[in-house]
Amino acid sequence: MAKSTVHVVAGIIYKENKILLCRRKEGKPQAGFWEFPGGKVEKNESNQKALYREIKEELGIEIKVKDFYVQTAYSYPTFNIVLWVYTCEYESGEIKPTDHDKFEWVVPPKLPDYPLSPADIEVAEKLAKA
Repeated sequence: MAKSTVHVVAGIIYKENKILLCRRKEGKPQAGFWEFPGGKVEKNESNQKALYREIKEELGIEIKVKDFYVQTAYSYPTFNIVLWVYTCEYESGEIKPTDHDKFEWVVPPKLPDYPLSPADIEVAEKLAKA
């Protein structure tokens, strides 16, 4: 049987030269792994609108979605993921995570030191070398 493909957006959210990483909480897929926050793109929704909406819903903060950064793909055992990553600027609000149990602002060279969700590893390595 063919695996389904999920289209997901993620934000490289900058604040004072640090990037926001979030850890998936217990009970969620990829629990315990760190990721660039984001979520699924809904039907008839642009990637940028989906990213803004997901960050508002999951973290309670306002961001400005800026530029497309990279697209990656990863094949998990039960589904495939296509990840569209955008650079973003933190604008306002206090982080109140719903899908995550922890978050940290990280300097780019330290990103690969975290146990990252497999789809996010390539992004973190690229940012660390930039």
